Amino acid sequence: MVVRTLEDHATAVSQGVDAAHWQAMFDQAMARIAGRLTRVEPRATARAFVLALLSGIERKNCRRLAEQAGHPRPGPMQRLLRSARWDTDAVRDDIRSYVLEHLGTDNGVLIVDDTGFLKKGTASAGVQRQYTGTAERIENTQVGVFLA
Repeated sequence: MVVRTLEDHATAVSQGVDAAHWQAMFDQAMARIAGRLTRVEPRATARAFVLALLSGIERKNCRRLAEQAGHPRPGPMQRLLRSARWDTDAVRDDIRSYVLEHLGTDNGVLIVDDTGFLKKGTASAGVQRQYTGTAERIENTQVGVFLA
């Protein structure tokens, strides 16, 4: 749960989430990867991007994520994904180690699942003709990866 407003804080408390603790842990995770983004602008955009991804908005494209983050246009989000210089492998490793330190247990399990979403056009990011088990044939599909 993203805690950005007083209303979000009330919702978090009602759902048993300690909003201050969540915010502190989020800040720690973002601080861990901050050095991987060499400029301050992509760092701030990455933080806003992740918060928007964690929000309850239904459609998560750059325009909607930018709106959620309070940006007037999607340009900064698009630049972060398209051309900002950062080491994606190092960020992945940093986040993995953070998760292991804070959530890992000897009997813990991480489930990774990829699911294909059938798409009629090709305008959505990552859509291409590919095999998907959802349709059991080659179709225009966008693949999402889910972690639990």
